[in-house]
Amino acid sequence: MKMQFKKMAVRFGLFFITAISLAACGNIDKGKENKVENTDAIAEEPDTVETPVAASPVSFKGEDGKTVALGSLKGKVVFINFWATWCPPCIQEMPSINELKKSFKGNQDIVFLMIDVDSEMEKSSAFMKENSYDLPVYIPASEIPSDFLGSAIPTTVILDKSGQIAARMEGGRDYTNPDIVKALNELIDSK
Repeated sequence: MKMQFKKMAVRFGLFFITAISLAACGNIDKGKENKVENTDAIAEEPDTVETPVAASPVSFKGEDGKTVALGSLKGKVVFINFWATWCPPCIQEMPSINELKKSFKGNQDIVFLMIDVDSEMEKSSAFMKENSYDLPVYIPASEIPSDFLGSAIPTTVILDKSGQIAARMEGGRDYTNPDIVKALNELIDSK
């Protein structure tokens, strides 16, 4: 009887730990709730809608060692995904981000930035190659503002052509969703 109870307790513990880790990774700021902001067309979780926020001076270092400042990308829609190789929801959404990027192949008006929050360029680049993803890896080259990365990973921030935050989404999702593709196309087509 005692042995059976121990096995059941161990199984319940493993189930509980797995469930929590799949919910979201990295609870960076436990005081904030998971939310989606400014997503009229990008709406899987329409919790909060606010006025667009201007992007802070932020820069990222690419695999080639060059630094990209977000200010230099004005005039383009910027898709920024904050992730880590150890994060199950990050890994789960990666194929859909790869497919989304493929759907915009050749479009010079949108840029994809995959930001490894652990700043482990070699590990994250190897992950992309191992999985045959065509996603450019970057690491932070400046402080990441809480407007961008608040409480969890994965977090995706989409900037409009003027550099303002058009959407911020915490938690994993399917980026091949037609609503997301439509919203990105609307941002690209806007002046």
